[in-house]
Amino acid sequence: MTAAGFFDVAEGPGPLVATAIHDGHEVREDLRERFALNEATRLREEDPFTGEWTAVAGTRVVVRRSRFEVDLNRPRERAVYREPADAWGLDIWKAPLPDEVVEASLAEYDAFYARLERLLKEVTARAGGFVVFDLHSYNHRRGGAGAEVDDPEANPEINIGTGSLDRGRWGPLADRLMSDLRDFDFLGRRLDVRENVKFSGGNMTRHIHRELPEAGCCIAIEAKKIFMNEWTGEKDAPTHSAVGAALLASVPGVLEELQKVI
Repeated sequence: MTAAGFFDVAEGPGPLVATAIHDGHEVREDLRERFALNEATRLREEDPFTGEWTAVAGTRVVVRRSRFEVDLNRPRERAVYREPADAWGLDIWKAPLPDEVVEASLAEYDAFYARLERLLKEVTARAGGFVVFDLHSYNHRRGGAGAEVDDPEANPEINIGTGSLDRGRWGPLADRLMSDLRDFDFLGRRLDVRENVKFSGGNMTRHIHRELPEAGCCIAIEAKKIFMNEWTGEKDAPTHSAVGAALLASVPGVLEELQKVI
């Protein structure tokens, strides 16, 4: 990967692009002393270890900075969390952020989206189209470290977000992805994979579908944090690897469906 400071891009062969836009934990120097939020709480709302799963794709994008610096999966006007209502009720800042600090974060936001569009156009020119795996994770033990897990009926192990997807064009591809993930032998069992139960996709999926509707699609893939302890930040390596293996096993089918459309 070649570092770009805020995010890393590794370009490779094929039409599959994998992104991990909430993987990062780093923050700019001018923000560090402004946080009222402690690092452990910040980490709990980030998506650690999702960047490693981008290895399933030829082209990878991993964001190194925290979503608490700027959230790329929110619309631009809401991309910087300024008050508790913006971020799960958390008290983030010791004092309101000055406008120049916010503008610096929004400049990063703009640079990311400009680079992403160029990248996807390059992939399209080379491969004829693209599919983006928009990789995320989510908490399921919000009652506390020793609490029962949140209701499994409302919290699938893999949530596929297709809220902005043109199902007439890309629906068979999304269905194939879900089918292949369900069929994967996940540590001797099958994964609970469902569509638009917990999340339907965020700003990045909407942006890609709006700006490049014919060239490709972006599917938000949210893995429940069964692969880690969301309160301590400790990774369960075998389960994390198994999620990555399930994603990798889904790639041939996704690419097969893509070739039917482009």
